[in-house]
Amino acid sequence: MKERVDISIAEQFSRYPGGRLREDGPYNGTTFREDFLVPPLRAGKRVVVSLDGVAGVAASFLDEAFVGLVRIEGFDKEELAKQLELVCEDEVMVDFVEICKEMIRRAEVPTSESES
Repeated sequence: MKERVDISIAEQFSRYPGGRLREDGPYNGTTFREDFLVPPLRAGKRVVVSLDGVAGVAASFLDEAFVGLVRIEGFDKEELAKQLELVCEDEVMVDFVEICKEMIRRAEVPTSESES
């Protein structure tokens, strides 16, 4: 069984995550993806991310943090679905889990340019 890493966005990152890029502020999607998600995922660990306690989350944050795993980092969507789990018991935020999963399913896989 893979080692499990639990990440609470509200407790370990911010109750108010937002923005896409590092220049958008300290609690942006790029920082969360690069500093919190990529290291354990690249190490082959199972990562469980909780949205409980988050006061709200922008689509740009979700896109950059989670869809960026496929679009920017090159993770395989099917493997990522096995390795990454998003959870939330907060009724207000639970819809964001499904939205995020759907965004990952629809993520455009990077293509390498064909040689001429």
